Amino acid sequence: MNRRSFLTLMGSLGIGSALAGAGTASAASGGNFKGYPDSKGVLHDTTLCIGCRRCEQACNAVNSLPEPEQPFTDLSVLDRSRRTSATEWTVVNRYHPVSLDKDVFRKTQCMHCQEPACASACFVRAFTKNPDGSVTYDPSLCVGCRYCMIACPFNIPAYTYDRVLNPVVQKCTMCHPRLQEGKLPGCVVNCPTGALILGKRDELIQIAWDRIRKNPERYQNHVYGEHEMGGTAWMVISGAEFSAVGMNEELGTRPAADFTSGALGAVPMVVGIWPVLLGGAYAITKRKEKIAAEEQAEAVAAAVAQTREEAEKTLKKSLEKAEKDKEKAVASEVKKAVAEAEEALRAQLEAEKAEAVAAAVAELKGASDAASDEAEASPAAAQEEEPEMPAADKGKTDGGEAS
Repeated sequence: MNRRSFLTLMGSLGIGSALAGAGTASAASGGNFKGYPDSKGVLHDTTLCIGCRRCEQACNAVNSLPEPEQPFTDLSVLDRSRRTSATEWTVVNRYHPVSLDKDVFRKTQCMHCQEPACASACFVRAFTKNPDGSVTYDPSLCVGCRYCMIACPFNIPAYTYDRVLNPVVQKCTMCHPRLQEGKLPGCVVNCPTGALILGKRDELIQIAWDRIRKNPERYQNHVYGEHEMGGTAWMVISGAEFSAVGMNEELGTRPAADFTSGALGAVPMVVGIWPVLLGGAYAITKRKEKIAAEEQAEAVAAAVAQTREEAEKTLKKSLEKAEKDKEKAVASEVKKAVAEAEEALRAQLEAEKAEAVAAAVAELKGASDAASDEAEASPAAAQEEEPEMPAADKGKTDGGEAS
């Protein structure tokens, strides 16, 4: 069973349960809503696209998405067919149309339908068609049913399966926050060739047809998105057949909401099994989220307690080690001081001993020199100093000599 058959069947099954007159999910879920007046859109001219991937780079930066494994300058990724994902809201693919003798590049992203199938399929109103033409998503309302992924005829919404606790749906928002500020979408700003143009949807359709009429040999005689699935805000003109550049030409003009609103658009339903099933799914999901949040909180608390305990043990060991190191340092300093004092005292004693010995030696030498000098001086003195005779004896001597 293909997507259209599945949605038609689900719509027919939901009609009986919606007979009580329940209202539609939103303007986007039925009633042939043709879009808001003066809503914006983007026209993608594939004949001007060169596959530079700068639009991917801008989308990544504007939406703070994870960096890809291969840099945006690596064009080898164009060798394989890619689709949008939870981390890549827009991708550029290369095609080899048989009718042309050259490669054709096309940018893929959310088409921002006038009547979004994702909005009509979402029973909690997580998707919104905005007056500026964009289709946005509120993750706080999402219950993870992923009906939007089934309903989308362009196979765009992606799911963050790697996020266990709070997975969400991811897709291009046409840079809705930037539009609200009067700015251009990141991809439009970063396109170096003018392959992307932002403007009022009605005016973009006129621009597209003007190009086709002026250059019929260059373009297919069709503006993709003008009527497909009730019309889209993102439109494409191409020189190659649209099927040759990966676009489904069998979608028809009937809005996707017509296939989904019967089964999923009338919420809440007054009777039938849908409220029970969907309400139960919602309750189960919320309960799982609550339990997951509690488990996460407990895990965080346990981790914090364990970390605190380990930190306290580490601190205690550090303090004990610091105290031991301090004691060792003090003992070492004391030992060093004692050794230095002993060395100083020893040096002082040696100096004093040397001085005493020198003084004793000097004194002994002085005494020896004095004794020697005295001994040498004694005989000479005896000769020079004869004893004086008494006067009487001197007279006798003198008289005798006189007589």
